[in-house]
Amino acid sequence: MAPIDLSSPMEASFNPSVTILSKRTIYPDIESSMEDLKLSVSDLPMLSCHYIQKGLFFSRPHIPIPSLISLLASSLSRSLSIFPVLAGRLITHPDGRIFISCNDAGVEFYHAKAPRLSLLSLLPPSSDVPKPMKDFFPMDFTISYQGHFRPLAAFQFTELGDGSVFIGITMNHAVVDGTSFWHFFNTWAELCRGGIPKPPDFHRSYFGDSTAVLRFVSSNGPEVTFAVDAPLRERIFHFSGEAMRKLKSKANRRQNNNNSNNMISFSMDQEAEIYGKQIHDSRTSNTKGSEVSSFQSLCALIWQAVTRARAWMPEDYVTTFRMAVNCRHRLEPSISPRYFGNAIQSAPTRAQVGDVTKNDFQYVSGLLHTSVKEYGNSAVRQTVADWETAPKCFPLGNPDGAVITMGSSNRFPMYEGNDFGWGRPLAVRSGKANKFDGKMSAFPGKEGDGSVDIEMCLAPETMEALLLDEDFMAFVSES
Repeated sequence: MAPIDLSSPMEASFNPSVTILSKRTIYPDIESSMEDLKLSVSDLPMLSCHYIQKGLFFSRPHIPIPSLISLLASSLSRSLSIFPVLAGRLITHPDGRIFISCNDAGVEFYHAKAPRLSLLSLLPPSSDVPKPMKDFFPMDFTISYQGHFRPLAAFQFTELGDGSVFIGITMNHAVVDGTSFWHFFNTWAELCRGGIPKPPDFHRSYFGDSTAVLRFVSSNGPEVTFAVDAPLRERIFHFSGEAMRKLKSKANRRQNNNNSNNMISFSMDQEAEIYGKQIHDSRTSNTKGSEVSSFQSLCALIWQAVTRARAWMPEDYVTTFRMAVNCRHRLEPSISPRYFGNAIQSAPTRAQVGDVTKNDFQYVSGLLHTSVKEYGNSAVRQTVADWETAPKCFPLGNPDGAVITMGSSNRFPMYEGNDFGWGRPLAVRSGKANKFDGKMSAFPGKEGDGSVDIEMCLAPETMEALLLDEDFMAFVSES
């Protein structure tokens, strides 16, 4: 096994609530033989983004903490042998092409303690995300281009005062998308509990033959494309499985052609019954791809509510809902679901404010459904072709104040597959990275019944108005 570099205990802390006890460098337990891996046309635009920061809460481990730290470190070392790119660094070739050098330089692993914090204080119901939550992740505000001289990943294990723990991962966004991020998280947990994980696919099958080169004005690389110090409120909204079924039923309900305004009001139980019948009916009808999904329905609810809450926008102002889409299955031929790297694009839906707020729910959910449905092989390839004509970093942010950007996915295996040996995770949270007004992230609900959690970052006045929106809050419940 490759050596694990142990440093002396660290006296400094990120804030008085979280103290870093130690920092070490973890190396792959087997020397890498992988050649340099070129960043793809989907990786390169992410060089201006912050590293991804996501993590999980767990109950009190039954393993003594020193033994657990040793187990986590050794299994992390083995995981890096399966994912050697994460132990490497970015390098730029003389012709401007950027690669990952699988040089076994290692990753950072922190052990921290937060004796004055607990699950109760960090996961309060019906409240904004507490500020100390952001100190459970290393490498704050690190830009992905900085992977040329900083580790491509860092890990932090934090003990809370009530015995529960948090495992946070910070990972270069030009190296991984959400699918690859959670694949690694699952692999680490699988190895920790003695399992055999599924290996990633490192073939550059996502436009790996592209010759496009991304140039930068500064020798220091790009900067983030949004203000990191803008005032924000951040909150987790929970939508139960029952609420999701109701939203889907509402989005797909066909109005009476003779009286489109005469809508019948259904109870939550009746909505669920209707949805169940729709599932059975679809087995005998050709409706594949024609239905608005439950998540698209939720996005429509959010788009209408946030647009109402942004009361300063006139009705003829154009608002945009951006939804991250996984291109692995959209390409023809498709690429491996375990493709390692970025294989995502942003599917925008645009409409005037009045169209979003004045039209009914079916109309708005239909707009989103059409955008996602039509984002197939041709759209993916056209987006790549356009980018190759004028390579640039992805303009993350909300420059006109009218944008909603939905990232992550409620389909990611955040709870499933992340048992490190003492039980399933209790909650998902993220760090400071890539947060701006209108940025949202979808997480699966911990119940596993189709429920969804949405992490929302909004301007303070927008969040205040949203919380007073009865049509929106009627679908929200405590997690």
